[in-house]
Amino acid sequence: MADIMNLMSICRRAGKLTLGMDEVKGSVRSGKAYIVLVTKDLAERSLGEITRVCEEYETPLYQIPESMYDVGSALGKVYGIMSVTDAGFAKAAVKRLTSQKP
Repeated sequence: MADIMNLMSICRRAGKLTLGMDEVKGSVRSGKAYIVLVTKDLAERSLGEITRVCEEYETPLYQIPESMYDVGSALGKVYGIMSVTDAGFAKAAVKRLTSQKP
């Protein structure tokens, strides 16, 4: 699904994408993250950790159908966890993720 990665690339260039576990947890805890995205191949331990933080701060968490490799190809560095810190980009991402056809 190149569509979501194109959006994340634009979001990153706009400075509205946080990448990596510590940075994403910080953005969630500070209330700046509108949504958190994780890749399909994120380690179970990392997924559990970020899920707990998102639940505690009531931040929506979505799994994207891309792998960390796909994220690396689109964004220039391999990451498994991202947060969107802009309401408009978050809304567009959720729309793309929830309108997928199985």
